[in-house]
Amino acid sequence: MEVNVVKIFEDEDYRKVKTLCDDHEGWNLVYEKKHNRVWTKPADEGDLLMFKARTVFSDVSADIAYDVLHDPQYRTKWDKYMINTTDIGILNPNNDICYYSLGAFPPIRSRDFVMQRSWLDTGSEKYICGHSVCHDDFPPTKNFIRGTIYLTAYFVKALGPNACEITYLTHSDPKGKLPTWLINRVTKVVAPKALKKLHKASINYPLWKNKHDPNWKPWLYPDQLLNAPRIDQSHCRPRSDYAQPIVDESNIKASDVKESDNEDD
Repeated sequence: MEVNVVKIFEDEDYRKVKTLCDDHEGWNLVYEKKHNRVWTKPADEGDLLMFKARTVFSDVSADIAYDVLHDPQYRTKWDKYMINTTDIGILNPNNDICYYSLGAFPPIRSRDFVMQRSWLDTGSEKYICGHSVCHDDFPPTKNFIRGTIYLTAYFVKALGPNACEITYLTHSDPKGKLPTWLINRVTKVVAPKALKKLHKASINYPLWKNKHDPNWKPWLYPDQLLNAPRIDQSHCRPRSDYAQPIVDESNIKASDVKESDNEDD
């Protein structure tokens, strides 16, 4: 899993993800409330931080949580930061390349990404992983700041037939210069709110899915991908002409941000 390298995820890659999720040595616990915990860890890339969030859903099966995290049609129903997602094409039934854009807290600029996604369902453990790649048809635009994802992962572990543990791990560079208070806000406000929204979305998903293409789950049924476009890897070569001007947002004050800290929002 290397930035700008398109490569099928292998068992060893998933083992590395599991270790990162389960091994807390060297991580700093910055938030803990009920079943929710958030850790941070300095990354090798300068001032960047890795962070991971973990929760337990006592009334949601691992299968449902996995479906919720995969289903792009449902994502916009519960993730208010998702602006757009486009499936560019598949590498094989468990690896694809997509484009997506995310909103931020105004006046902070929105970001976008081109990412290889890789997933694996072993029954009791399920993985959805991603890292940044390039694609000729989706260069950076002036409407978004193009970020870099070194690794992002959801690790869903079954805790019985109707309970699961979910770990979200991310190591990314949003580019630009962001205010120093933003990391504290992400780890102590945004991440816990996201876990709460994911739980609510998981509770509501079965009813919603029954009314919206209930049999469409290509992450479970590879035959549904037979007509999906195939990725031509010659279109995914690293680009040296993607340089962007550095956007300095470091002077934005927390009081300028139009985002409620209410976890129910």
